[in-house]
This record gives sequence, structure tokens and C-alpha cells, in this order.
Amino acid sequence: MVEFENVPGLVDPVLVAAFEGWNDAGEAASGVIGHLESAWGAVPVTELDPEDYYDFQVTRPVVELTDDGERSIAWPTTRISWARPPGAARDVVLVRGIEPNMRWRSFCAELIGVMDRLGVSTAVLIGALLADAPHTRPVPVSGTASGDGVSGALHLEPGRYEPSRYEGPTGILGVLQDACDKADVDTVSLWASVPHYVAQPPSPKATLALLRRVEDLLGLTVPLGELPEEARAWEHGVNELAEQDTEVAEYVRSLEEQKDAADLPEASGDAIAREFERYLRGRETG
Repeated sequence: MVEFENVPGLVDPVLVAAFEGWNDAGEAASGVIGHLESAWGAVPVTELDPEDYYDFQVTRPVVELTDDGERSIAWPTTRISWARPPGAARDVVLVRGIEPNMRWRSFCAELIGVMDRLGVSTAVLIGALLADAPHTRPVPVSGTASGDGVSGALHLEPGRYEPSRYEGPTGILGVLQDACDKADVDTVSLWASVPHYVAQPPSPKATLALLRRVEDLLGLTVPLGELPEEARAWEHGVNELAEQDTEVAEYVRSLEEQKDAADLPEASGDAIAREFERYLRGRETG
């Protein structure tokens, strides 16, 4: 059994998880967990033994040097921590890992066991994918929900989170969501669309878009630090690169036209309402 440490009695905890690899275009999703760990001062709980889940010739361990110059090995694994966000009525369990190379069902079963021991009954699973999305527009974030109790546990907008209709190849997030469904853990999945022509990490604009959606779901304000400025600098840098290549610039313009035409019929009232709710939360916690 996984050993726990530094865990008090958690208050109605919700789990937020992301995995590096196939589910993490531009490292946008894992960037969310890293930001939340830092912003909330997350406390380590445990980590899964990587021996059964990783092919170390594919996902290699990394040699690191400590501040004292000592060598250590960082093994690929999944780490679990917990945090109590300021002003929140519930605790948050954070899961950050690398998509395993094998034994996915056993891996998910072990994570479900951790959730059960921590009292988690609701999970937010975060991913990012490559898409035909222009970098100059807001990053699209799609969301799906499953479970009868999820609408009461999270702040869901009516009609915005429906059961997924996706069919096709999946990653560890899809397998974990299926395991959660079978274990009666209600889930919401968030996926950011990262422009495929700037897929190299980091992708701070996509991370910021996912964080905004996490704020909405949990009904709280996350300290963003330098992330908004990093997102603006990222977009400015991509603009400069695109302007140096006429074919890329024309391609971006065509994506912008497609995006604007698709968004034109949509009312902006929901977006305005979300921004106003964030403003009010910021005043309450400020």
C-alpha cells in the first residue's frame, strides 16, 4: 500500500490532475499543476512506485545535482500533494505525473485507491492537444462532465459540460476518467487547444486559459503571478516569427478568419459574466 505523509483530515477534497506526454501539448496541462503547487504551497502526500509502470529506456530517469553538489536520481513517476487554497471551503488534491508506458489499468486502480483513502469524490482532469487554432485568439478550452453529483460539487455552467462523444485513440486521462466513472468518482475533463505550429513548450497562454477554467470550476481565485505577462510575451514572440514568413502569416490569417466566423453567432454574455464573477472573487479574497 502507498505510504502517506503530511496529510490531515482533508475537507471535501477535489482532485486536479494532469500528465506529461501525449495528453500535454506544449506542457500546458502539467503547467497548471506546477503553477497551483507553487501558488498554494502544496504539501507532498506520496508518489507512486514507478517500477511497474515505466520503461526506463523510453522514459529515462534524470541525474540531478543538489545545492551541495550531491548527485541524485529523479525517477519518472506520479506525485500527489494537497493544498488548502486561501478562502476556499474545500481542500484540493493535486496529481502531477508522466503518462506511464505500461499497465495503465493497474496504474489507474492505484490512483483510485489513493483517491478513496483521501476522501476524493470529484476530479478535474486536465489535458492539452494540438489543433488548428490561431495563436492570436483566446485559447479554446473544451470541457466534458460525467457523474450525477458533479454539478453539485463544482461550479458548472448549464449546458457547457456534457458527456463526451469522442471516439478514437485515448491517453491516460481517458483511461483514468473511465476508472473514475466505474469507481463513482464524478469527473470533469478540460482540454486546451494548442496551435500545432507552435507546439514546443512552454505554452503559457494555454496554461493561463486552463487555469481560468479551473478557477471557474472551483469558484475561487488563483494567484497568477507572472503568467499573464508570460502569455503576452509568448504571443508577441510568435507574432514576430510569423511575420518573417509570408506563408505562415497567411496561414495564421486563414485560421483567424475561420475562428472568427465560427465564434460570430455566439453571444458574449457568458464570457462577460465569467469575468465579472472572477472580479468579485478577487475582491472577496483581496
